[in-house]
Amino acid sequence: MVKNNTRGPGGIGLGAVFVAGVLLAGIADSATSAAPSDPRGVVPDPVTSTAAASAATGIPDFEVGEGLGWREIGDLLLPPPSGPGPVTQDPKYPFNFRLNYRVADTTNPILQPWAVAEMQKSNAAVLAGGIGFRPRERCLPGGVPEFDFYARVEEYYFLQTPTEVTLLNSGGPEIRHIFLNVPHSANPKIAWYGESVGHYEGGDTLVVDTIGLSPKSYVDDFRTPHTDRLHVIERFKLSPDHKHIETLITVDDPGAFTRQWSAMQRFNLQRRPLTESPCAENNENFFNYKQPAMPTSDTPDF
Repeated sequence: MVKNNTRGPGGIGLGAVFVAGVLLAGIADSATSAAPSDPRGVVPDPVTSTAAASAATGIPDFEVGEGLGWREIGDLLLPPPSGPGPVTQDPKYPFNFRLNYRVADTTNPILQPWAVAEMQKSNAAVLAGGIGFRPRERCLPGGVPEFDFYARVEEYYFLQTPTEVTLLNSGGPEIRHIFLNVPHSANPKIAWYGESVGHYEGGDTLVVDTIGLSPKSYVDDFRTPHTDRLHVIERFKLSPDHKHIETLITVDDPGAFTRQWSAMQRFNLQRRPLTESPCAENNENFFNYKQPAMPTSDTPDF
């Protein structure tokens, strides 16, 4: 037992300082010794190890390593390399995250007339000082492809098994299930995240094909509507150093768009462990804005 009867500067017990030092040293040691080391005592880089494992199996490892997640570049669909692209900000109304909401450029030729009319109503409401709907703000599922830029500040994580990839965003949390190497159902049920099937290509890409998406969701934060005929293909491609993902998104909906169009999203690897970040329990409307109600249930799930 260490007697705490010797005082240092400021009256702090030297025994306490010693104990604290031992504890901190133990924490530092556990942070390095938790990872396996080679005979030379070198702790391997988990990203480098993952890249080597992917090369050996031909299956890209999006899990990468413990304590690591993927951060989206921003909250917009980015332009594709070529061809028709997504709805963008109306240049007459520059966007400022702290001051206003998104106003769509409804002159984009991908939009059918009824979609233009709906979006113009939404634009008018925002320009009149209203709230531009974003699913994350009301704890609602984002749908697809909205999921790919859903949360701004919450990382994405992959859980890979031989038959399924679970893709989740810790905000909410929001969870998608992607079933590998199987066809779509003959009559998929309409759901927030639809029915997703996928496969791997080229040793670096996960291809995800999604149908059966609920028209309650929007395509993007410009509140671009869609029908239940929406069909989305995402191609998640790992960079050679396994520190970036580039996603090519192809969107087709003959009920809402005049043509097929594409967009991009990018993710960077971040050191952030997966933690629970519940939404509805911590989301209040302090200023009494007119917003969609948050999802609630009168009965428990279990």
